[in-house]
Amino acid sequence: MYQIENVLRPYAWGSTTAIADLLGRPASGGPEAEMWIGAHPDSPSTAIHPNGVTQPLNALIESDPLRFLGSDSLAEFGPRLPFLAKLLAAEQPLSLQVHPSLEQAREGFARENAAGIPSGAAERNYRDDNHKPEMIFALTPFKALCGFRPSAGSKAVFEHLARILDSAAISVPPVITHVISDLSAPDEPAGLKAAFSRLIDGGSQVSDAINEVVAVFSAGAPLEPHREALTAMLDINEAFPGDPGVLISLLLNHLSLEPGEVVYLPAGNVHAYLHGLGLEVMASSDNVLRGGLTPKHVDVPELMKTVRFEALGVPRIEATGTEFGQELYRPPFKEFQLQRIELGPGAEPVPLAQNGPAVVVVVSGSVMLDSPKSDLLLQRGAAAFIPDVEAPVNIHPVQGATDSSIAFAVTTGLGN
Repeated sequence: MYQIENVLRPYAWGSTTAIADLLGRPASGGPEAEMWIGAHPDSPSTAIHPNGVTQPLNALIESDPLRFLGSDSLAEFGPRLPFLAKLLAAEQPLSLQVHPSLEQAREGFARENAAGIPSGAAERNYRDDNHKPEMIFALTPFKALCGFRPSAGSKAVFEHLARILDSAAISVPPVITHVISDLSAPDEPAGLKAAFSRLIDGGSQVSDAINEVVAVFSAGAPLEPHREALTAMLDINEAFPGDPGVLISLLLNHLSLEPGEVVYLPAGNVHAYLHGLGLEVMASSDNVLRGGLTPKHVDVPELMKTVRFEALGVPRIEATGTEFGQELYRPPFKEFQLQRIELGPGAEPVPLAQNGPAVVVVVSGSVMLDSPKSDLLLQRGAAAFIPDVEAPVNIHPVQGATDSSIAFAVTTGLGN
């Protein structure tokens, strides 16, 4: 087993304190948006050998894929760690985005390579040939937008905007009238697509409409009965004034997750994280198609090919308990599953749910990882990579500890 050091990404939307407070270390002084735990080549973790020598985790795995990944993972995903975990701390909204399917990622990556677009170019849509299904485990109260809600709900919000503007003797912008008409279509997917397309391509008409809407609410117009959606809209506009994503947010489900609640995001699901700290787990990819709330590249035609225009319920995941005392979160993806481990003082060890390789991060207290081949003490804030060959691994409370310990482990979903 290898203790690993992980890379912090200082994106501007990140909290300056949340990740540091969670891991019990001093803050860096700048935004700490994400901590990547894995072997993605853009920011691989660093593995520490027993003799103190360090090595990028992706290079370590490439040196002996069968030993580190196991035959099942190697056969299914090739010689790479198939998952990536991130501690994500959003102080401001992230971009409105969607992830491609595996087929779309492979085709898009090959197409952009053939076109000679440099891998780091700002206009690049596909950074690799993999899809990026993901899940988020809320560590604090966590707010997000996730997928289209039924048209009737969104239509009611836009009709409220029209009434508010009309009562203030302000002419209702045509874009709002047209969106109401779009959302009235008997073919719900077609109506959602028309409304989304109208807003994302609306240019100054959309930004002008947003300015008028924001002004009337700033003057005291009532938010009820749509307080949650309209409050989020106003908060988003503060971060990205006039952005099409401000009104697009009214088409989407609004999530307010409590700590311990989990949702997963399949390909084609339009989403945006708004605020909070969570543990995000995904297939090892950096493919993101953005639709707003960002200064980065937005490719509307490619985005429109990727979005699934259908209203769906919020895809929540409930914990599964096992006869071995394991608390597991199993999304419908082969690349990953999540295990939450909580150990009180003197508790019995919990077996690591390990299907091939695994990573572990400790967020409270300390734990001992124990296998027939080695053991490793992890204190709060520390993380480890566990090769397939180390299985079976048990997770123990540290002898003499007086407080509970909490850790999270990620492995593949191949055993499900």
